[in-house]
Amino acid sequence: MTAITNNSQQGSTKTYDAIVIGSGIGGLVTATQLAAKGLQVLVLERYLIPGGSAGYFEREGYRFDVGASMIFGFGSEGTTNLLTRALAAVGQEIETIPDASQIHYHLPKGLDLKVHRDYEQFLAALGDRFPAEREGIRKFYDECWAVFNCLNVMELLSLEELGYLFRVFFQHPLACLGLVKYLPQNAGDIARRHIRDPELLKFIDMECYCWSVVPADQTPMINAGMVFSDRHYGGINYPKGGVGQIAAKLVTGLEQAGGEIRYKARVTEIVIEEGKAVGVKLANGETLKARRIISNATRWDTFEKLLPPADLPKSERRWQERYQKSPSFLSLHLGVKADLLPPETECHHILLEDWQEMEAPEGTIFVSIPTLLDPSLAPPGYHIIHTFTPSWISDWEGLSAKDYAKKKEEAGDRLIARLEAIFPGIGSALDYQEIGTARTHRRFLGRDDGTYGPIPRRKLLGLLGMPFNRTAIPGLYCVGDSTFPGQGLNAVAFSGFACAHRVGVDLGV
Repeated sequence: MTAITNNSQQGSTKTYDAIVIGSGIGGLVTATQLAAKGLQVLVLERYLIPGGSAGYFEREGYRFDVGASMIFGFGSEGTTNLLTRALAAVGQEIETIPDASQIHYHLPKGLDLKVHRDYEQFLAALGDRFPAEREGIRKFYDECWAVFNCLNVMELLSLEELGYLFRVFFQHPLACLGLVKYLPQNAGDIARRHIRDPELLKFIDMECYCWSVVPADQTPMINAGMVFSDRHYGGINYPKGGVGQIAAKLVTGLEQAGGEIRYKARVTEIVIEEGKAVGVKLANGETLKARRIISNATRWDTFEKLLPPADLPKSERRWQERYQKSPSFLSLHLGVKADLLPPETECHHILLEDWQEMEAPEGTIFVSIPTLLDPSLAPPGYHIIHTFTPSWISDWEGLSAKDYAKKKEEAGDRLIARLEAIFPGIGSALDYQEIGTARTHRRFLGRDDGTYGPIPRRKLLGLLGMPFNRTAIPGLYCVGDSTFPGQGLNAVAFSGFACAHRVGVDLGV
């Protein structure tokens, strides 16, 4: 489909079929899916490279991932391998490296456990720690599989499009009914039906918290079913060359399909005419027009910065009553001597010393060591250790440059001291160190308060409170972690597939 051309007083200006604000994975999947349909698509990225939270940066021979390196969605079978499918749609693929273990947990009271890729091996290890709960453990995780199996037989597209819903229901009626059953439920509700041990329930809270940033009672069962099963089905697979390769490959595919991307192109306003979104204004004063506008910014940035906050639609006010911004992260990027790590060290770790501190700022520590899978990311003889922990923007505001630097240094020292528990000698093995705060995330990722995404203000009915891609403003769509089904690379890829499908139907393709 060719772009429509409008004539204005300023002369002939190109009107795109779709403009996507931001090149996070959700935005790029939307853009590539639309370009693959033959639509004229433009992606506008405020930074120098694509990817957002799935980007990278390089320092002194190290290539650091901006975010986590625990990646779902690169399986080869089923329909939930959304990253594989998104790349394939525009003729791209990535070499990946399988990880034999999802996470090595280091939790209170000596709860030291690895989530093995092999499902039965994981259940056996967890059952050895909680022998009285072996039956309940299996029932809970098997119920997660029931959710996953329903998802994994159907093409995952827009739940807002009735034609798709009717088609998928007639193709997979039992799977659809199974999902409807779980849509209003949370993982904690299911866990308590099968499990009584309070420490084991805390462990399941952490199983959810490590990717949803909320405990099991607030984590939708649909999301839990996807994560807790796909880690054994498709597995955790790290992209060779780093997580940033995902966005880079999607951009290559976008351009080969006829789409465009512009960097250092900061959108300052979504243009509304006669109540409809028709374009965007850039920081340089340029105005660009499109038949559809898609925001990969957070909903707070979209409706309170790119649009007049006084005009906040009622639907967005209701959403904000149900959801709030999650914390950001304090990120510690380290280069360390390779001999620090024993040969059996796992790539991903979670450290928590006190269950009461799980959700507290700097409570839970997340660790990724991607060079255990891809040594090329660091100089020979060294590893990357990326450590991150929840942190609120309020803790970093109002500081002088000197006080800000001092506070970052102190925070880094605290994290390194705690890491000694699992990596003895880390303090003396350091080669490189860089710290990012909530202010860093806000500045470079353009996310309001540096937030990781929305989290429920209270216990809600599963995924029923999450908005889909269409908004109250005609012509404007949202994509990414502020839309169904939420956070995580595979989840935002899902939202990208759904958004592109909805926009494509609305444009008649």
